[in-house]
Parts: sequence; structure tokens; C-alpha cells
Amino acid sequence: MPREPGRGHRRARTNGPARPATGRRRRTDPAAGRAPATTARPGDDSALDGADDAPERATRRRATLAALVVAAAASATVLVTGLLGGSPQRPDRTDAERPLSAAEADRVAALRVTNLRDVRTGVRVTVGAGRERTDLIGWVDWARPLVYLDVDGPGAGADRGLVQATASALLVRPDATASPRARPPLVPPDDRWRLREPSAGRGLTAVRDLLLGLGADRVDPVRPDGRWLRRESIAGAPVDVLRAPLAAASGDPRPTLWLDRDARLHRLTGRLPDGTAVTVDLIRADRPTPHPVDALGGRPGQPRALTDDEADRLARLPARLRAAGAVAVAVAAPLGPSADLDGTGTLNWTTSSASLTVTDEDTGRRTRREVRGGRVAQTQASPDGPGSPAPPTPADELDRLLTAALRAGARPPGEPAVRVREDRTADRTVDVVEVPGRLRWWLDRSGLPRRLELRTGQGVWVRLDLFAGAAR
Repeated sequence: MPREPGRGHRRARTNGPARPATGRRRRTDPAAGRAPATTARPGDDSALDGADDAPERATRRRATLAALVVAAAASATVLVTGLLGGSPQRPDRTDAERPLSAAEADRVAALRVTNLRDVRTGVRVTVGAGRERTDLIGWVDWARPLVYLDVDGPGAGADRGLVQATASALLVRPDATASPRARPPLVPPDDRWRLREPSAGRGLTAVRDLLLGLGADRVDPVRPDGRWLRRESIAGAPVDVLRAPLAAASGDPRPTLWLDRDARLHRLTGRLPDGTAVTVDLIRADRPTPHPVDALGGRPGQPRALTDDEADRLARLPARLRAAGAVAVAVAAPLGPSADLDGTGTLNWTTSSASLTVTDEDTGRRTRREVRGGRVAQTQASPDGPGSPAPPTPADELDRLLTAALRAGARPPGEPAVRVREDRTADRTVDVVEVPGRLRWWLDRSGLPRRLELRTGQGVWVRLDLFAGAAR
């Protein structure tokens, strides 16, 4: 049958014996990926039938498959990006300021209740700048609540020293020669504490109000009108830096907050109500239990009901007092900035009377107080002879404390009574027992009273120490 040129058919052999099959496969050149070249034989038309062309079809197939894989990967990336981002638009820069998200606004609302749940933390506060700067370091306890700080810095002035404050009272222990401390002593000194008149909106009072205001017993209303500024890290903790309204005593309607994912505040910058710049760093790892001074209630305890033995000792108190007769007493009564009273004298349950000489530590003014039949009389104390009557003054908490002490010789304290804690005074272990009337008796294990305290309207405890034995 005649052949059609260019069809690529293999020419059939018509003469010569057939070549025996050898079973061997044709070798290929591994470097070139094709069969080795063969010498053309006479009568072969390899240029026409294509028998010796290079096998390029597999190579092309691999290239095509690779291109398809790349295209599929690119399509998948675009699809995932669209699903996550909602649209293929170019995203904003991660450090661009923007409104708060709903989750961030919720964290700001939970900030204060989170602080209360954490109970307490160390704080470092800077008020003002340059030569007017005041540095305060110490602790805030939102559960009591209590602020205990060491005050230093070039702008500290008369505030240099120690300060302890509750929501209703601020006590200072000035020390003009104090050197800078890493933090205040955990157990504070028990002397030279003075009640400070609050200065609303500035100074120590403003710092006290700001720190205590960072704790609350419920979540604040969510306010989404804040701004997210950037991300940072404080002490290895990632935080969001936000500018947002905060329900705390501050002169800045929107302070800057460094807030972590658990709604814990790590730093605050803003202004006090008088316009002074303030920075508060919360040192979350530094959280010992601060000890309040006696005038603020003394160290914390675990209040509980009285045991039978403790209740029996309290019930026998009037008989113990009458048996003691007359005892020496000492008073410490920080009643105000111009009435920081200390004094000594005698208290007699047999005659139901008391006589004390009282000195105002700020003014040096000395008065004598006499209590008889439930009535208090004051005279100006004079070293040269009988004193002159003091100007009429309304009864104060010291008068009420003396009257309550004498009344206890006639009838036992009322109920209910609560054991606040165990303590020590005059080298004796005592039970501190709180009774109605804002009174606390310090009773030793024999039932003899060693101290009586009265809580004033400002939340300060004035005390009467009792020295059984000889009257002074």
C-alpha cells in the first residue's frame, strides 16, 4: 500500500531476516532525559516518521501541573482572606488610632471590679514634674480600703514622710529628714501620726481619692466613646493603651489606661482635679497585706463570734473593773488637725470618776478633764497653781470614751460582740472584742482590760490604755 508522506509511520522492513527480541529496554541518557542518538541506517527515513524525536510530552505535563498548583494556592489565599476580613480591601495599619471595640469597652467597664477582686497591689505615683515633682510609693488595699505610701521627691515639702488613709480619714507622719525609701515599712511606726484635714481635689487627698476610686464592687456602665491608641508591653505583659472615661476621682475625663486582656490596669496617666499631671503605675507582683496604724483600726484580722470562754470573760468585765479600783491611764486621740490630743491620768471605777491632763501636740495647749457622775468639766492646766476654767466646748470623742469606760464598771457591754483578732499590748496577749457603740475592748486571757478604743465619725480610733496596778 503506498505511504502518504509526513504521516510519521514506521517503515516496514521487506527484506532481511527479522531481528530477534533481546528483552532489553532501551536506555536513556539521564543527563538529557532522552534516548541516546543512533546512527542513521541506509533506507531509514527518521526525519519523516519522527521515531527519534525527543520525548518532551512528560516535561510539559509537569510544568502544566506546577502552574495549576500555584494558581490553586493563590485562589485559596484570596478566599481565606475574604472570609476572615469580610472584604478584600486593604486593612488599616495595626498601630492606627481607632474607636474602642465592644470587647475593649467591656474591659474598661470591668477594670474597677477586677481591682477589688485582686484585693491589693503595689503602686508608684508621680505627681507634677521637675522641681515640683512628688514621688509616692507603697500599696493600695481596695478591700479594707486603705492607702499606705511613702512620700518623697523635690516637691514633697511638708508632706515628706509616711501617709495612711482611708476613704474618710488621712493620717500623716511627717519626717523632713527622711531619706528616699524603696517602699514604706510593712509594719508602720506607732508614734507621731497626725490627722490631716483633707484638701479636696489636690495633694495627698487627691491621690488618696484616685487610688481608692480605682476599686468598685460592681462593673461600671459600658461607655464605647473611648479610643484605642496602640499596643505595648509592661513588665513582659502585653497591654492595650486606651484613652477612655473612667468612673474614678480624677480631673481628667478620659485618662490614658494601660490595660491587659484580663481587665487589669497596669498604668494610668492623667490629671488630678486641680490640673496637676499624675502617673500611677500598679506593681501587680508586689501585694503584701499592709498594716494600718492603731488610729485606723490596727492590723487586719478574721472577725468571728465569741467562744464560750470569751463571752464569759466579757460578761464578768464589770466585776473585774470594780475589783481593780483605780488604774493609771493614757490617752491618744487624733481628733483633728488642731486637736491631736495626748494625755495621762487616773480612772477610778469605785468612785466612777476620772481625772486627766491632756495636751494638744500641735498647739501645746494643756487642759485638765474631770469626769464625775457622767459629766465632764475642763480647766486650763497651769504649772503655777489652780487652772482657770476652759472656754465652753461641746463634748468630743475623748469625753465619750472616758464616759464609756466608767459606765462599763456598772453593766457589761451590749450584744452582739465580735472577736476581731488576737493582738499584743504591754507584753500581753489580748483578744480584741468589738461591741455596740463603736467600742473595742482589749481583754487579756484573765479577763482584765488593757485598752478601750472608740471609733470616731471620721473613722479614726481614739484609745485609752489601762495600766492595772498602781494609779499614776
